[in-house]
Amino acid sequence: MTFRRIAIIGLGLLGGSIGLAIREGLPGARTTGWDRDPEVREAASRRELVHRLAETAEEAVADADLVILCVPVGAMEEAARIIAPALAPGVVVSDVGSSKRSVAEALGRALPGVTVIPAHPVAGTERSGPEAGFAALFRHRWCILTPSDDAPAEKIHALSMFWQALGAKIELMTPAHHDLVLAVTSHIPHLIAYTIVGTASDMEQVTQGEVIKYSAGGFRDFTRIAASDPTMWRDVFLNNRDAVLEMLGRFTEDLTAMQRAIRTGDGDALYRHFERTRAIRRQVIEEGQDDARPDFGRSDH
Repeated sequence: MTFRRIAIIGLGLLGGSIGLAIREGLPGARTTGWDRDPEVREAASRRELVHRLAETAEEAVADADLVILCVPVGAMEEAARIIAPALAPGVVVSDVGSSKRSVAEALGRALPGVTVIPAHPVAGTERSGPEAGFAALFRHRWCILTPSDDAPAEKIHALSMFWQALGAKIELMTPAHHDLVLAVTSHIPHLIAYTIVGTASDMEQVTQGEVIKYSAGGFRDFTRIAASDPTMWRDVFLNNRDAVLEMLGRFTEDLTAMQRAIRTGDGDALYRHFERTRAIRRQVIEEGQDDARPDFGRSDH
């Protein structure tokens, strides 16, 4: 099976980018979209993020064979309950949330009897909103599917092919394993970034102006991450609480070990740790997940 009528609920960065990517990668498909924010709908219309903007969420999904919920993970269940009465028989409902166990449970409660295949395209920027979307967002990025054991194989395959048409690479995981992996690779780094930027802005001995004026490369990268959508990340931390707390405990232990090495002057321990983490960076580049050029290919000019 293939998806030809795709409804996108939520037209921010991810929803808008899906709409634009479908135009390029699936020219035979038709998209309908809806967002609860009138200003977002206006911007989506101006940028032609979808083929047709609906007046309501129910209208958007009425004849869709694939519905993608692009709303914060804390709003998934409410969004699903709104569209439930209007869903067509045989439809597949998916999402783009970055925590999967809570989303699977929420959509299961709201949509009994509907085929739900949660998904997480591991792609994004620090920008948000309909103006931020672009068609190449998912190109060469991973999209993780977390289907239930009873999800029909042909529908899992169809969703995999859909994301591949948008440029993504596909991986299947259980929701629990996804949440643990993403806690360490995405959620904890964001938590650290939010914390260090907040710490710097709160220091009385160093003015906020100096923090901004003399930001070195490392701090600049933290501020980029810390500029991410606050609603989305609030919901991520609350909905992936168990995995985040588990990984945060591991991180705290490792941070304490680093603190001990600095206090005792254990240069060998510091060097061994830095050498090991440097090797991880090389592997990230080899996997094509970042740019090897100086300053990650970005320019200050």
